[in-house]
Parts: sequence; C-alpha cells; structure tokens
Amino acid sequence: MLKDIYIEEGDKMKRAIWIVLDSVGIGAMPDSKNYGDNDVNTLEHVYKYTNGLCLDQMISYGLGNIEGVNALPKVDAPKGSFARLGELSKGKDTTTGHWEMVGVLTEVPFPTYPNGFPPEIMEAFEEAIGTKTLGNCTASGTAIIEELGEEHVKTGYPIVYTSADSVFQIAAHEGVIPLERLYEMCEIARKLLSGKHEVARVIARPFEGEVGHFTRTSNRRDYAISPPAPNLLTYCEAAHIPVIAVGKIEDIFNKQGITEAIHTKDNADGIKVTLECMNKYKEGLIFTNLVDFDMKWGHRRDAENYGKGLEAFDKALPEIVAAMQEEDILFITADHGCDPTAPGTDHTREYVPLLVIGQNIKEGVDLKTRKSFADIGQTICDYLGIPSLKIGESFLEAIQK
Repeated sequence: MLKDIYIEEGDKMKRAIWIVLDSVGIGAMPDSKNYGDNDVNTLEHVYKYTNGLCLDQMISYGLGNIEGVNALPKVDAPKGSFARLGELSKGKDTTTGHWEMVGVLTEVPFPTYPNGFPPEIMEAFEEAIGTKTLGNCTASGTAIIEELGEEHVKTGYPIVYTSADSVFQIAAHEGVIPLERLYEMCEIARKLLSGKHEVARVIARPFEGEVGHFTRTSNRRDYAISPPAPNLLTYCEAAHIPVIAVGKIEDIFNKQGITEAIHTKDNADGIKVTLECMNKYKEGLIFTNLVDFDMKWGHRRDAENYGKGLEAFDKALPEIVAAMQEEDILFITADHGCDPTAPGTDHTREYVPLLVIGQNIKEGVDLKTRKSFADIGQTICDYLGIPSLKIGESFLEAIQK
C-alpha cells in the first residue's frame, strides 16, 4: 500500500490536461504483422481517403512534422513539441495502451477468444444470470445486433460476443433488459472471468430501436480489472493531487486513483466536459478519453466520419488552448490504432502521435520516436513532483522553457 506523499508547503500545484484521441494511430509498428496488421496507418489512411482534412490547428502544433507522418503538411515553425510513441506492452487494446501510459507494462497479453468463450465460462455465466444467452462468437458490435437483435427481443436472452481484443461484451436492448440489469450482468461476468480467463474488459453494449433499425446508445459501460502495479494515478492519489477522469477513463482503471469521474455521451460532450473541468479544477490532472474515433468510426470502418471527427476536434482545439493557465501542459495522444481502411473490424497495432502544448513549452521540439507510451506518464510525474514510474523516460527538461 502506498504511503501518503505530501507536497511541501509553499510548493505551487500544477495542472496537466491529457486528451486521448482513442485509436488515432499513425502507422504500423515493427511488430504489427505479429498482430495480423499489414500496412496500417489510421491517421494517414483517413486523411487520404477523404482527400485531405482541415486539421490546421494540430498541424500548426507539429502533427505533420512527427517522424513517420508523411501525408500531412509539415510546418516550418511548429507551435508545440511533438513525438511518435511506440508501445512496449504486448497488445493493441484500450486497456493495454492506457495502462502503459501511466506506467504499467503488460508483458503477457490478455486472453482472447477467436472461437467464442468455452463452456466452462458460458455455463457458469448463464447459471448466474438465470437465463440462456445468444451469440458467443467473434463479431462487430453493430453487425451482431442486426443479426441477433430480433431474436434477442423475442427471447429476452442477452447477446454475448467478443472481438480480437480481450473483451467479454454483452449487448441488450434497453427496452428488453433495463440498463441496471445489464450492468448487473456485466458485474457478474467480471467476477467469473478470473485467473486464466481474466479478460481486460467486460463491456455493456446497450442498444435501442426497431428491428432493422437498431442503434447502440451512449450508455455503454466498461468493467476493467485494476492495474496490477503502482502507477501515475495511484501516485497522484497518495500525493493528494486530484485526478479528474472524463469519458471512459474511470472504467479503464477500475476507479483506481480517480478523484472524480464524469462519463460522457460522445466526443462533443467529452470536449465540453473537459472545458468545464478546466474551469472548475485549477490543479492536478484532467484525463480525457474521446472514444467516438474508436467506437463509432474505427470499428465500423467509417473513414469518412472518422475524418469529420478529427476535424471537429481540431476546430475545438483553440478553445481548449485558450482555457489553459500559464503553467499548464496539454498532452494530446492516442492509445492504439483502428484503421478504418484495414480489413476486419478490430484495433490495429500502431505508433501513436504526441503533441505537447503550453505557454511554457518550447516550440518546435522534435522528440523523435520514443520507446514507450509511458514517456508521457513519466513526464507528468516529473512535472507534478511525484515518484518516478518503473518504465518510461521523462522529456520534461527537453520541452520546458
């Protein structure tokens, strides 16, 4: 158990804003083929598919100058610092990526179930919830409700499915299985999935609508396992530094080290809530995940709307920067790829971008290609004056004026 880490009296508290553009990868890593990914590049393929995007703000901070990013325009004098980050952990999912960012290395991949879950899991789950289930297969979330939604409505049986990622997903129509009951089923599954079957996340996937017109709602909820080691968030907690989680951050870390959590409906709501938190909380860490890139457009292979989502964030960036205090540092990054032009519907193993912005941040510092997502967490630890992480290398000295 961590002991309290007290900030010396008179020390000035600082604030970091950390925004994860969920799945906005920038190109295949050297080991991508081991994960079934060839020629993947979420950002560049979306950019080319849409014949160019208006990403003037991020480009002005150095997005096109990042090592390995070739399709986007470069600028002579980037307003921020920038880097390409590699992933040390084994995997290409949300949990693995976010955990590494805060200093937790995943050396053994979470279990996956390309042929569905074994009888020992499904039989125990059905007995615990008192009903049969549908599905138990690998599928796209939108495709599975179109395929089995009508039968689900007739029988009341929840739909269980997975993907190439380590997930146990339960889909249910909100008018058939109320949200609280769906969440209860997820909690039951979370308790059952332990030991060798400890998947990274159990996910509630509610939907609504009529047969032939089913749509997923914003009431998704993730049930992750707790990170197995001390990390940036637990260090913040021990030092009484507030951590404000926006979007699904709380779910990814199973509430560990979170001071306050605000769940959001979509990217626009996530940006709005982030701005509200920047106005309300003047110190600590505001940690935001914008999930639409992944959930709505990446997995559904919707490159056109993926591009529109990138443009919407870019348009909102000036307001975020304007809300920053003098000492603030803004980190913009991603957690993996989900190339909407690639075959299949799953995540892609990719490098991720990093933009670092602030009044006290040097302009035009090219941090090159770095070994780990944890370099961000290590830098934040350095900035906030809390203990160092076990992995990652701080780049604070290189970027601070």
